[in-house]
Amino acid sequence: MRLALNQRIAILLHEGTSGAQGKTGLALLRYSEAQIVAVIDHEAIGRSLTELTGIKRNIPIVESVAAALEYKPEVLVIGIAPKGGAVPDNYWHEIKDALEAGMSLVNGLHTPLATINELNALLKPGQLIWDVRKEPPNLDVASGLARSLPCRRVLTVGTDMAIGKMSTSLELHWAAKLRGWRSKFLATGQTGVMLEGDGVALDAVRVDFAAGAVEQMVMRYGRNYDMLHIEGQGSLLHPGSTATLPLIRGSQPTQLVLVHRAGQTHNRNNPHIPIPPLPKVIQLYETVASAGGSFAPVPVVGIALNTAHLDEAAAQAAIAQTTAETGLPCTDVVRYGAGLLLDAVMQN
Repeated sequence: MRLALNQRIAILLHEGTSGAQGKTGLALLRYSEAQIVAVIDHEAIGRSLTELTGIKRNIPIVESVAAALEYKPEVLVIGIAPKGGAVPDNYWHEIKDALEAGMSLVNGLHTPLATINELNALLKPGQLIWDVRKEPPNLDVASGLARSLPCRRVLTVGTDMAIGKMSTSLELHWAAKLRGWRSKFLATGQTGVMLEGDGVALDAVRVDFAAGAVEQMVMRYGRNYDMLHIEGQGSLLHPGSTATLPLIRGSQPTQLVLVHRAGQTHNRNNPHIPIPPLPKVIQLYETVASAGGSFAPVPVVGIALNTAHLDEAAAQAAIAQTTAETGLPCTDVVRYGAGLLLDAVMQN
C-alpha cells in the first residue's frame, strides 16, 4: 500500500508542526505527491505552513478532525513520531472521529491499531487501517549476499537521529533519476514506506533478523538498478540506536554519506554524550563498515549538512567550514540540491 495520488489526505500533527516529533508529517508535506488537503494541529490553527516550516505548500492548519472535514479528506495519516512510538492520549478521539466520518487511517506508530476491536467496529466497506510498522514475512539472518551486486549502494549515516538521513537519500535518488540513472530509493522507516509504498520499517523487525530484512530488500532490487539509495536510521553515536549496524551489514554499501546538523555538538536527547569531530566520526563509520577487512572498504564520500535552522549567510559559512574540516564535498541537499554529493558518489 502507499498514499495514492488521487486520495485526499489530512495529517494529524497536534504538537508536531513546529516540534521535533512531527518528523513523519513534515516529511510527507515536503516529499509526498499525494493531495494533502489539511494539517490538524491545535497549537498552530490558521497559521501559514510555509512560515512555520519552510515547506512551500498552501495547506490550511485546522484545530481538529471535525474542522478538517470541510476539506473532504479520505485518509487520516498520523504524522508524529514521538519517543517510544505510542499514541498520545489526545489523539484517540481524533482517530475515532476520522473513522466515524468514513476516513481510512495510516498509522506509523509502534502501537498497532488494526487489531483494536473498538476501532474495527467503526470501519465501513472500503475503509481500512494500515499499520505501517510490521515485520516482513520469511526473514532469515544476513549473510553478506549484497556484496555480490553490481550496483552502487549508497547508505546515509548520521551523527544523531532525526537529522535528515531520509531527506538526503531521497534528494540523491531524485538527482540520480534526473541524470538518467536507474535509481531506487529503499525505505527503512515508516515515513519512507508511506512515501514509497514499499520497504522495511526496520524498527519493527526483531534484531536477529534486522540485517537479513535489509539484505532481502537490497537483493530484490539490486540487479535491476544502477544505484540503490538506502535510507539511513539511527546513529552509531546514539546509545539507544540499534538500526545503523544492521543497515551497514545488510546493504553492504559501496559508499556512505554522512548527515550532520550544523553546529550540533552533543546528542540531542542525551546531552551528556558529545559528538566527536567529524573526521573522527568519518573514521568510525569507515572502520565499522569494513570491519577491519572482513568486508570491502567503504568510503564516506561527502557530508549532507542540515542547515535548516540557519540563515543563508550562516548556512554557507557552516558548509565551507565543514568542507575545510573534513576535506570532503559538503552541502545542504534540501536547500541547494544533491548534485554535489551525487558527483562524489559517482567518482568513487
